[in-house]
Amino acid sequence: MKLGFVSAILPEASLEQVFSTASRLGYDCVELMCWPVGKAERRYAGVTHVDVTQSDESNLKAIRELSAKYAVDISGLGYYPNPLSADTAEANQAIEHLKRIIAFAAQLGIRQVNTFVGRDHRASVDENWQRFLECWTPLIKVTEQHDVKVGIENCPMFFTNDEWPGGKNLAISPAIWRRMFDAIPSSHFGLNYDPSHLVWMQMDCVTPLKEFADRIFHVHAKDVRVDRARLNEVGILANPLEYHSPKLPGLGDVDWGHFFAVLGDTGYQGPVCVEVEDRVYEGSLAARELALQQCCTFLRNYIPHGESNT
Repeated sequence: MKLGFVSAILPEASLEQVFSTASRLGYDCVELMCWPVGKAERRYAGVTHVDVTQSDESNLKAIRELSAKYAVDISGLGYYPNPLSADTAEANQAIEHLKRIIAFAAQLGIRQVNTFVGRDHRASVDENWQRFLECWTPLIKVTEQHDVKVGIENCPMFFTNDEWPGGKNLAISPAIWRRMFDAIPSSHFGLNYDPSHLVWMQMDCVTPLKEFADRIFHVHAKDVRVDRARLNEVGILANPLEYHSPKLPGLGDVDWGHFFAVLGDTGYQGPVCVEVEDRVYEGSLAARELALQQCCTFLRNYIPHGESNT
């Protein structure tokens, strides 16, 4: 396995600074954010460390050279919009930009793109299903043409009233993953697996590792603390941020020893990228770098430095 981090936590950094930070802190790889250049609409969105509209060979060469200079790999290109948004313009923009990222990844020699399936949050899973098929069947054909894999993160994207009641990402549970992969059985269609979301949704985050072993293309390392006293007050139908908070790995309820034991047993040898969303560490760049250092120190207990070269 390779230990990395998601570059969204360093929005003010240049691409070279992202690679430099990863090298200095002891990471093996980074997941680089590829949002369209412009204003962010929510936290951790709108970060552009790679502008995929600049696909000339000189730009591709510069990115490869930075990766080589700092001996830090690119685990994948990340973009997390809502391709199934009820807003047609928003959905179309997301789909077209995803196509650009897939093509760019192939040109760069990176075979992994991470994103969301999306969802019309006002509609049920069944009511979203036809749009899912219409959107993702041709998108996966694009990934096959470019020989690039897509990893869908399992975050529900339901945190506040703006996403009530269904959240803005369909791919939240083993039952839905199973249905998705049965409908689109391509080997280029899989998961960017984040155990923390299963934990706060009251699901086992380890058991699915076995069933979906051949569909786990990329892993996010984020923890979560469920406030049981608050959950007892508001119940699971409350807005989720009322009873849980994202934490750095080791500071929440994920049993990382058990998680990595089973992940290793499945044969997974891909990237595990820290996703820092712990508000305790968001006050400054120095605090966010400290969070990355703390995560690296903790996770090296499970992913020894140099394992990727064995």
